[in-house]
Amino acid sequence: MILPSTLNKHILIGISGGIAAYKVCEIVSTLAKAGADVRAILTDSAQEFITPLTFATLSRHRAYTDQEFWQPTHGRPLHIQLGEWADIFLIAPLTANTLAKLATGLSDNLLTNTVLASSCPVLLAPAMNREMWKQVSVQRNWQLLLTDSRFHGITPTTGILACDLPATNPGNFSTPGAGRMAEPKQILAHINSLLNTKGKRDLIGKKILISAGGTREHLDPVRFIGNPSTGKMGLALVQAAIHRGASVTLVHGLMSTELLGNLPEVELVSVTSSEEMYQEMIARFPQADITVMAAAVGDVKPAIYSQDKLPKALLPKELPLEPIIDIVAELGKMKQPHQKLVGFAAQTGEILTPAQDKLQRKNLDAIVANPIDLANAGFSSENNQGILLSRQGQKLEVGVCSKLQLAHQLFDFIARNS
Repeated sequence: MILPSTLNKHILIGISGGIAAYKVCEIVSTLAKAGADVRAILTDSAQEFITPLTFATLSRHRAYTDQEFWQPTHGRPLHIQLGEWADIFLIAPLTANTLAKLATGLSDNLLTNTVLASSCPVLLAPAMNREMWKQVSVQRNWQLLLTDSRFHGITPTTGILACDLPATNPGNFSTPGAGRMAEPKQILAHINSLLNTKGKRDLIGKKILISAGGTREHLDPVRFIGNPSTGKMGLALVQAAIHRGASVTLVHGLMSTELLGNLPEVELVSVTSSEEMYQEMIARFPQADITVMAAAVGDVKPAIYSQDKLPKALLPKELPLEPIIDIVAELGKMKQPHQKLVGFAAQTGEILTPAQDKLQRKNLDAIVANPIDLANAGFSSENNQGILLSRQGQKLEVGVCSKLQLAHQLFDFIARNS
């Protein structure tokens, strides 16, 4: 994962007592390698699972414990120094015990005192037994804490939990349950978002419709016309929108399950062909405040389709084609004054003129002129670049950056030109 926005940023990580503490090692290591200045705080119970030396080694800086907290000091108190130092404060894993303390403002250790002494955004990644997570008291504390605009939560996912060992079959880790801490990649993406937005959630109450991935137009059950889109840009848009508080629907072509990951907050609609994507987008468009058409939809499809696989000898020497309905143009005809419609123009060579033409012709509010023939841009790349254009004539050139950063730049651009 490319995290250029973490360079020289101060990231404070609090680890409380849970087996998921081992996952935090990857987070600390990745951030340190990306140039962030990382500090770790371990609770006493966290040290039952992992040592301060581990985090000191990975962060290239000493890790703090309650032993330092209760030592006499001749300077400013440690929790005050750390709280003022941090740009972002991650707490992972967040246990039911630490959650209850934060929800009620209780501070009896270095971690909780530092939270109260800080003013930066706090990202919470809970992890606990599934029955513990479902408890009314835990859910009440979770919802109460998230009413504070400082706190940002990553809902636990459903997966295998270390505690799920059926008594009749010791050693069987096959029982899944909600309560599993989010994976490091998901947490790192959210940290990146918070560094871009500084914690603002300007899309709360907004419904955002996003399309992603490529479509396939079949000649027979095994042969199709398609494109190399992976859906990574669309997924970055989803992450940025969720991190900014939006309600998101993603209509996507075939994408890897690893990319889609666990997105409990997102309505996922899977399609294969352009016709299926058209139907789903048209049905959901009237409810959307902002629609971003990031999918790579085909332009033509085979004029004939065989229900059975065609023998090689019967494949047509010339393949008759017919045009595919232009989804974004149809949405442009339906668009109401309160709605924003954004497109992408994936181009080679000169990218500005075709994008400006598409912007006006299809009644878009903004478009991303996206060069796909440059390094670090376009299909499959972790990075992207482009030129953002608005209907009013504003232009913003975005250099090479992560796709998540481009997504945030686009949402900022939409807000400035609304």
